Amino acid sequence: MSVCVKNLSGRIPIAEIVLIRSLISLLITRLMLKKIGISPWGINKKLLVIRGILGTSALFLVFQAIASLPLAAATIIQYTYPTFTALAAWLLLKEGINSQIGWAIIMGWLGIIMVSQSNWVNASQIYTPYISIGIALAGAFLTAMAYITVRKLSKTEHPLVIVHYFPLLSVPITIPLILNNWVIPIGLDWFWLIGVGLFTQIGQIYITEGLSLLPAAQASAINYTQVIFASLWGIIIFGENIDGWIILGAFFVMISTLISLNERRIN
Repeated sequence: MSVCVKNLSGRIPIAEIVLIRSLISLLITRLMLKKIGISPWGINKKLLVIRGILGTSALFLVFQAIASLPLAAATIIQYTYPTFTALAAWLLLKEGINSQIGWAIIMGWLGIIMVSQSNWVNASQIYTPYISIGIALAGAFLTAMAYITVRKLSKTEHPLVIVHYFPLLSVPITIPLILNNWVIPIGLDWFWLIGVGLFTQIGQIYITEGLSLLPAAQASAINYTQVIFASLWGIIIFGENIDGWIILGAFFVMISTLISLNERRIN
């Protein structure tokens, strides 16, 4: 998804990318719900609406960060969210943070700091570095809050119902933002836009399913592996530089994931 958004940055407005992504996701989700015979409206409608608003707001910020920063840097900053998730789950859901998950989060943060030594300095930002980093961190915080609502909703709602409310709220929120700023996609733009919708849909379904099976802090720590993928895509597709900091940071991120996976096996 990040690769597709990065390829569109500078040509298609962020709100338009969010809208098309949401329309694709909404269509797919409604068809899947109809196929299995489940009502799309759910039980806890108030919390489902909150999840949709949080997810939409986070998506805007994350997409803007991807457009403003190198792919690896944007993803790395975004992945401060497991710490926010763990703390919010502890405060709001009363989920404990054992020492093993705590170490996984610490190792992940160390990896993020190491990789940032390279990418923040060499970033080609649309905004100033501080604003771009602030946008990415705000996206991480709202992502964490959205995941907390998903964790709470997973006790009463089908995963597809939770996914459904994300685009259901995104569409009406984004339409007013693109009325005077619509850019007609041409050529490969459509390929990347459809890719954003499809890859996000697949990711949302599996993330939602994972959050229904694992404590929020543990599931988030495992998600640190996306940092490694983003670094590789940045190097292979966008020609971003790799140095010792990136390699060492990726190693720490992998250790964080292994610690978290091992904790799951023990439990």
